[in-house]
Amino acid sequence: MSRFPGQPYFDYRGDQLYVEELPLADLAREYGTPLFVYSKASMLAALGAYQRGFGDRNAKIHYAMKANSSLAILQVFAQAGCGFDIVSGGELERALAAGAKGSDIVFSGVGKTRAEMKRALEVGIACFNVESEPELEVLSEVATSAGKEAAVSLRVNPNVDPKTHPYISTGLKGNKFGVAHDRVLHAYQRAAQLPGLRVVGIDCHIGSQITDVGPYLDTVDRMLDLVQAVETAGIPIHHIDFGGGLGISYHGEQPPQADALWAQLLAKIDARGFGSRTLMIEPGRSLVGNAGVCVSEVLYLKPGETKNFCIVDAAMNDLPRPAMYQAYHAILPVRTRDDMPHTYDVVGPVCESGDWIGHTRELAVNPGDYVAVMSAGAYCMSMASNYNTRGRAAEVLVDGTKAHLIRERETPAQQMLREKLVP
Repeated sequence: MSRFPGQPYFDYRGDQLYVEELPLADLAREYGTPLFVYSKASMLAALGAYQRGFGDRNAKIHYAMKANSSLAILQVFAQAGCGFDIVSGGELERALAAGAKGSDIVFSGVGKTRAEMKRALEVGIACFNVESEPELEVLSEVATSAGKEAAVSLRVNPNVDPKTHPYISTGLKGNKFGVAHDRVLHAYQRAAQLPGLRVVGIDCHIGSQITDVGPYLDTVDRMLDLVQAVETAGIPIHHIDFGGGLGISYHGEQPPQADALWAQLLAKIDARGFGSRTLMIEPGRSLVGNAGVCVSEVLYLKPGETKNFCIVDAAMNDLPRPAMYQAYHAILPVRTRDDMPHTYDVVGPVCESGDWIGHTRELAVNPGDYVAVMSAGAYCMSMASNYNTRGRAAEVLVDGTKAHLIRERETPAQQMLREKLVP
C-alpha cells in the first residue's frame, strides 16, 4: 500500500520510487526530463469510485477535460464510458479525435463564439451549458440559421461558497460564471420562447479543489428548489447536472471519496423526490490530479545568505500552479539517499522570481538526481506554455509494466514552425 495519500499507484520499493510496476528513474533516463508520467490504473480507480457511487442510477459522467486534455488521457476515459465536458472549440476537436461522439459532449464556458456553436451543432453535441441570457439569444440565431435545434441547459450560479482558492471559485455571485440565482426563472422562460432552442436540463459548478461536503449539500438544495420553480412555470427539466470540483490530497487534505460523497448527495436527492431524474456530473481534477507526477532533474544546488536553492529543469511553464495559486505539490527524491537532508527552495530556470516549485523543502539530493513533483496530473500540462522558448515536456502513460510515450518533447523548431520573418 502506498504511503502517499491519494496516490496509491506511486510508492518506494527499496530506494526507488515506482509508478505501478516501473521505476520512475528508468523512465526519466529513457525519455528525458522534465517528464510527465501518468498511471492508467490510478485514473480508472478514481473513475470507478464515481461509477460505484452512482450504481444503477440513470447517470452520465462527463470528464472535464480542461484538467488534462492530452489525447491518450481522453482515450482512457472514452474507452471507460465517459463523456466529456468541454469549454472551447479546440477541446471539441480533441474529444472527437480521442474517439468521442458528439452525443458524448456537453459544452460549458462563458464565451462561446458563433463559430464554436456552429461546429458543435454540426457534430450533434448532447447539450450546451448556457452561461448567460445574451448567450441564449446568440445560440438561437446560430441554430436557426443552421437549421438545427440546440439542446440547452442553463448553468446556474447558486451563490454557494465552495471554501476554496478565490481563483477557482465559480459559484459565488461575484464570479463570472452562470446565470444569477434570481434571474434563473426569467432565463428559462426566455429559452423556452426562442426558436432553435430546446430546454433539456439545469447545470451548476461551484468551484474546484473542494474538500468539504457542505457546499455540495447546499448546492443540491438550491438546485432542486430551482427545478421545482422552473417546472411549476411549465418548463420540464430532464436532467440535473451538478458539475464537478471535488478536491484531491496535495498536502494532507482529506476530501471525501467520490462514492461516499455521492451516497450523501443521492440520499438528499431521493429525499426531495428527484431520485429518478437523469443525473450528470463533470469531474476533472479528481480523476487525473493524483494520477500524474512530473519528474525533473536536479541541475544545481545553490547556497544563499538566507536560503538554499535546488535548481531543477522543470519550471513554471511546466508546473504553473505554484506561481498562479501558491499551490503546494509534494516533491520527493526519485532515489532516496542516506545523506543528511538540507532545506531548499526548489526553483526552475525561468527568468522570474515567481518560478518556484516548492518553498522550504527537506531534500537529500545531488546534481544529476531526479525529483518527482507529485499530484501533477491536473492543470499542469493543460496549462503549460512556451515561456522562455521552453518546449513542452514529454508525457508517458504507464499501464502496469508498459510505458507508452503519448506526447513527444517539443523542439524549438516546432515552436517556431508557424512564425514568419518579415521580407
